[in-house]
Formats: sequence, C-alpha cells, structure tokens
Amino acid sequence: MRVSVEAALTDALTALDLPTDDLGIERPPEGVDAVFASSVAFRLAGEVGAPPPDVATDVASEIDPDDYDYIAAVRTQGPYVNFFPGDRYFGETVEAARDAEFGRLPDRDTSVVVEHTSANPTGPVHVGRARNPIIGDALARILDFAGYDVETHYYVNDAGRQLAVFTWAYETFDESELPEPERDKPDYDLVRYYRKGNAYLEDAEGEDVDPEDVEAAEAEIEAIMQGLEAGDDEVYERVGRVVDQVLEGMTGTLDRLPAHFDEFVRETRFMRDGSTDDVVERLQELDEAVYEDDAWQLDLPDFEKHFVFLRSDGTSLYSTRDLAHHEWKFDNFDRAITVIGEDHQLTFDQLDSVLELLGHDTDQLDQVFYSWVNLPGGEGMSTREGTGIDLDDLLDEAEERARAEVERRMDDRIRDDELDEADVERIARQVGIGAVRYDIVAKQPRKAITFEWERALDFEAQSAPYVQYVHARTCGILDEADSEGLDPASGVDAAVLDTPEERDLLRTIARFPAEVEEAADELEPHRLATYTREFAERFNAFYRECPVLTADDEQTRRARLALVVAARHTVGNALELLGVEAPESM
Repeated sequence: MRVSVEAALTDALTALDLPTDDLGIERPPEGVDAVFASSVAFRLAGEVGAPPPDVATDVASEIDPDDYDYIAAVRTQGPYVNFFPGDRYFGETVEAARDAEFGRLPDRDTSVVVEHTSANPTGPVHVGRARNPIIGDALARILDFAGYDVETHYYVNDAGRQLAVFTWAYETFDESELPEPERDKPDYDLVRYYRKGNAYLEDAEGEDVDPEDVEAAEAEIEAIMQGLEAGDDEVYERVGRVVDQVLEGMTGTLDRLPAHFDEFVRETRFMRDGSTDDVVERLQELDEAVYEDDAWQLDLPDFEKHFVFLRSDGTSLYSTRDLAHHEWKFDNFDRAITVIGEDHQLTFDQLDSVLELLGHDTDQLDQVFYSWVNLPGGEGMSTREGTGIDLDDLLDEAEERARAEVERRMDDRIRDDELDEADVERIARQVGIGAVRYDIVAKQPRKAITFEWERALDFEAQSAPYVQYVHARTCGILDEADSEGLDPASGVDAAVLDTPEERDLLRTIARFPAEVEEAADELEPHRLATYTREFAERFNAFYRECPVLTADDEQTRRARLALVVAARHTVGNALELLGVEAPESM
C-alpha cells in the first residue's frame, strides 16, 4: 500500500512539475479511515503560491486510483491528501496473515550483535537493572524478525578490582562467618563473601582487624589483578571459579524473564589474546596521548576529562579492554548495539571518539540508553551493601499476585474448558512474568519507571494481561470452530468484511510488518507495545460487534473465522517479539 501511495504521489507531483524529494507520507489521525495521508501540500504551498488545501486538491486530482494497486480512493481533508484502500488490500491482508510467521521481513544479509545486561558478576540481579535484559532481549527478537542475523552477547566483567576483592574474600572467609543465604542459588550464596570482603576492607576498625591483615589483603588483591594482567593461568582459574558460580545463578534469574544469550564474552579474553596490549601500543602512538598523574591518557578536545587507558603499574582499565572488545565486534559483525544505563552516556561518547581516532567507522555502533526502574518508596540498589530488591523477589511476587487474580476471575470465564492446577500455575506464570516484562518494555527507555502492581496486572487496562486475553480469546474461538468442524481456510471472501470494526481490525493487522520494521530501524521496542494495545482495542471492538460462530450466513462466518486466524497470528507474534508469552487460555 505504501509503495502504491509513493508511486501515486510521485507521478502526480511530476505531472505538476513539482519536486518529489519529500512526499510527507504519514499515518492519518484517529477517526480517518484512510491508511495513509500526505502532508506534501504544506511543503509545496510556498513554492506554488497557493494555500495548502488548494495544493492538496491539485495533487489529488492528478491521481487515478485505478492505476495503482490497493488504492480505492483519494480524497482531501483540508491540506491533507488521504489514501483509502480497496477490497484487494483487505483480502491480501487476510491471506498474508494466515501465515504463522506473518510480519517477518526478508533477510537483510546484515549481521548484528546485541550486547545487553552485562551486569557485574558480583551477586543477584536487582530490580533497578531489570530494564536492561528486558529491552535487550526484546530488541534482539525484533531485529531477528526484521531480517537481521542477530547474536546476543553478555559481556562478562571478570577483571578489575571488584572481582579481585571477590576472589580474595571467597578464598579467605569461612562459611561459618557468613549469614545464611537468602535463596538456595549460587549467586545468593557467593554474594555473602563479596559483601563480607567489602565490609572488612572498608570498615576495618569496626571489624577490629589488625591493620597488617588489611595490608596483606590489599597485597593479595593487587597480586590477583597483576596476575590477570600477566596472563597467569592459575589466577584466571581462581577468578573464574567465582565468576562461573555467580553467573550460573544470575542466568537462572534471567531465564525466568526470559532473556537468553548466544555467547558470554569475557573481558579477560581480550587481555589473554594480546588485543588489549595492542590497543595500548596504538593509543600511545597517537598525538593525543599524554603521560600525566602516573597514567597514560588521551587528551580528547571534546571532553573535559582525559581518557585514561593505562596505569603506571602497567595494568589496563575496563575502558581499554572495552576498546579491544569493540574492535573484535567490528571484525565479526556489520553492526554492534549495546543496551546500557544512561549513566554510561559519557563513557560511550568517549569510546566512540577513541575508536574514531583508531580509524574505525563508528556508524556501525548504536547504543540504547535507559533510565532505572524504581519501586514505590524509592528503594536503593547496592550489591555491595546488600540493599534493594532482587529481581527474583519481584518475579515471585508477580506470579503470586497473578495467581490470585486468575483464581478470582475463574467464575467469570466464558470458555467451558476445565483448568486444572497445572493450568492455573501456567497462566499465573505467563500473566505475572508477562506483566512485569510488558510494563517495563512498554515505556520509552529514557523515561524513568516506577513499577506499580495495580497498573501492570490490570486486566481491563493497557497491560500485558489485557493483550494476552485477546490472544486467548482468538484461540478459544478457533478451538470452538474446530470442535464444530468449521474450516476458516475454505472459500473466504474478504469483501464481506465490510463493517467499520472489521475494516479497522484489518487495517491494524496490515500495519504489523511496518511496525516491526520501524521498531527495528529506530531501535525502539516500546513501539510494538503501543501497537499491541491498539490492536487489542480493535479486536475487542470487533468481538463485541461482529459475531463469529453465530454470524448471519456461512460466507460471513468463514470470513470472520479467517480474520480471527489473522488476528491470532498477529497478536501472538507481536507478544513474542516483546518476550511476553501468549496464553491459549486464561
């Protein structure tokens, strides 16, 4: 339809001897039945020397709808030229959406790595960081569906002082000196050592510790850091033993969202293979390189602070190793996208500048910055101090609250299928986890979120359960049709789908591939969440006004069944891209 509109506008403007560089194609406002509108008359009014409504009339008069696929009529509304679809548009929409993969775009022959989450392996995942895996996983799903060859990576910070302290503490303190773990999971078990070690070092007097013991601890921590830098296999194994256990627990939590990774790329990889040393040597040769304050730095003109890349003791920094990491991405992928907290904006701006100095095209790089997730009351988040709310706690409560809501609604169910205990448990998980995930991904990443249960689990409002219920409803209709021996695939005439509710739903279904493309191009998963809410409204209006199984005639019933199939595939795929399960019954 868009291609047809582009062709029609281009031909009309050419005939009027007007420029065609900006066609002004957009979605019309609510209440206009057109699929596309053009605001081109605004742009051309000055050139033509006539009011925009007159220009719009001239453009529309040059277009014969019969010359273009899908366009049934062209009408003006003030300064806008509106394009209305015909029966072919609606018929092919129903046909296209019969495919269970409806909305998937052709292969772009472009590889993309999406790095997300990458939380330090020092303890359980906190609620404040929940936005990263949820946005990152949804973005990877959308890019894959949009035709990209996608890999998801977790960049593991297994070097630096934090991990040296953690390793020393794990090897130093006895289990008997620690409190009981909050959960029977490796990350909860080991985080006790991390907290104990930090408390020991930061409050030595309060712990009644001999200063010489603290000095010995600091010497051991420094030895671990130096061992990592020197490529000492024994030190790598010691640190790896801690990191692997914590990651096992953290990924168990992330699996619940779900957020899965194709590869865990370790920071130490770029120390051991020599690429960090290579980066340091090339940085030192740059004109911007200076040695000040016992460290090698870059004097970047666009930044107040220098970029430090090598300490006086010869140890590299996280930022140095991340340069090597990004050069590795350039060698293996066409594009690299990082989902990261907005507090890292300056760091990534500097990273881009340094990579450009090293001769790289940073147009290959994109960052999606997000603000934190807060809970009512503004709880703090600190792994070191052991404060804040863990993501496991939030997901547990989500399932418990969802189960209570599902049980409360059992007597109001329309379907007569029997739900056993396993079904209730499944639905509670799908709805609870889906509510958390949807509520977070539905917001623009840069906007701060305060998570509220009443909003997230509201079956009647714009929430995950509201959209999930639409999918369950489509499945219920089709199950009942199947039990009656009705085949929605036979003899469908989409022209009979002519009520306003049917046409609104069809137009919304037809838009789904374009929504996928825009969400992928703009790296904005929240666009699809907005789309699903609109879709749910359209389907519910159709469901209220257009009986399916009890339609007035057989032809209408078959067509409406086909429309329900199209709706099921569309909303199911949209939820899948957001990482929200689509229940078949609720």
